[in-house]
Amino acid sequence: MTEESAHEGGAAERAIATDGGEPTDGADDESVVRRDRFSGGPARSFLSSLAADRRIFAADLEVDRAHTVMLAEQGIIGEDVAGEILTALDAIEVDGHGSLPDGEDVHEAIETAVIERIGAEGGKMHTARSRNDEVAACIRYRLREDVLEAIETTLALRESLIDVADDHRETIMPGYTHLQPAQPTTVAHWALAYEGAVRRDTERLLEAYARINESPLGGAAFAGTTFDIDRERTADLLGFEGVVENSMDAASSRDFLLETTQALSTHATTLSGLAEDVIIFANRGFVDLADDYSSTSSIMPQKKNPDTLELVRAVAGDAAGDVQGLTTTLKGLPRAYNRDLQRATTHAWETVDAVTEASEVAAGAVATADWNEETLAAEAGAGFSTATGVADLLAANGLPFRTAHELVAIAAEGGADYDALEAAAQEVLGESLEAHVEREAVEAALDPVESVASRDSQGGPAPEAVAPQLEAARESLATDADDLAALTDALEAAHERLRSEVNGYV
Repeated sequence: MTEESAHEGGAAERAIATDGGEPTDGADDESVVRRDRFSGGPARSFLSSLAADRRIFAADLEVDRAHTVMLAEQGIIGEDVAGEILTALDAIEVDGHGSLPDGEDVHEAIETAVIERIGAEGGKMHTARSRNDEVAACIRYRLREDVLEAIETTLALRESLIDVADDHRETIMPGYTHLQPAQPTTVAHWALAYEGAVRRDTERLLEAYARINESPLGGAAFAGTTFDIDRERTADLLGFEGVVENSMDAASSRDFLLETTQALSTHATTLSGLAEDVIIFANRGFVDLADDYSSTSSIMPQKKNPDTLELVRAVAGDAAGDVQGLTTTLKGLPRAYNRDLQRATTHAWETVDAVTEASEVAAGAVATADWNEETLAAEAGAGFSTATGVADLLAANGLPFRTAHELVAIAAEGGADYDALEAAAQEVLGESLEAHVEREAVEAALDPVESVASRDSQGGPAPEAVAPQLEAARESLATDADDLAALTDALEAAHERLRSEVNGYV
């Protein structure tokens, strides 16, 4: 047994023995890990993560159960002892996190609670492990569930965007670059642009999940254990796809936290852009947000403010800050375990909670928004947004594109209509525009609806170009939804498998 494993695994027996064989009293600020030597001083509360560990309370109980079952199957502890430990864990789960005795963390508190219930034999649950591999397993166990929930919200957002695109294939709207009128497009084209970005966010989270879903349990403090444990068995009971092979890596690595937080931050950045667009569109009368996703002023009764989307926009800053905080905490840490890691996890929890909620709100806001088609159509040609289409037409009829560009730019200053184009042609070409292209074709290019219809290249805004984009989006959404369901079912099956094994002892 490693030094730290021996300290943590054998402390229970020593703590009980010093008190005549009876469980220690939490009021004495002594526990299975602290012992009398480490029981006092103002640093106790500073060291403790017990309150924050409420989040991994259920995960810790499952990890304890899997480890105890494995110890019994390997003959490391007796089946009768395993049964007592597992029964105590069930009772502790019923009583809840709030009933735990004082401790440095939830792992110690649960072990203390088991010992208080069944005596010194309860300390055998910690044989062949350290709090180092234990907490790493608990974090991964809980984070898996959180990431699956985050993925589910990305799917809901993509579904909302696809529905908007399907409903508005021919709803023209102004398109912008640098927030200046650029070219007419459609609401469908805009919505699918964000669907593509959120789709990649989903992919990143699924990839992060795969690396979270590996078991560090059995790495002990960092150097493994002398006991004949079965790491693959505990991984299977907990629903992990495999193990983190190297025991030092298993106990100390937190790159999975950083990768997940980064993926969530990227999604938050996508959400922020989406929120900004909708806020601007609402300001210009292009879209009306549902009342459920709006607020009003405390003093100005006419106001309808896009408050929820402003908060969605702000979450990107919080997430980016957590990426930086986590990166800084992890930077330069020596292998193996360091207590700094206790503060690293908070960044991931904060980010996954905030981004998941923001994603859910964005999905609802998009799904319930009302697009003002008349206003959009009236603004689609503003700022001579069809100019590029006219230049393309002239280039298609033999003019060098740069010459066409110059001609249309001059026309933009003179009125942005056919007469202005004709005057510009006389200035630039020294001849009528009709020497190169028919008037009907030019007037069609000036029409925002015709301009959009002409942009039928792959990925473009023309309705016939949007159709395959919609089909691909739906197919990808269905595939990712199936993958999410399979991952969720796998975790549920593992939970039932572990419960079945536990029931064989209790």
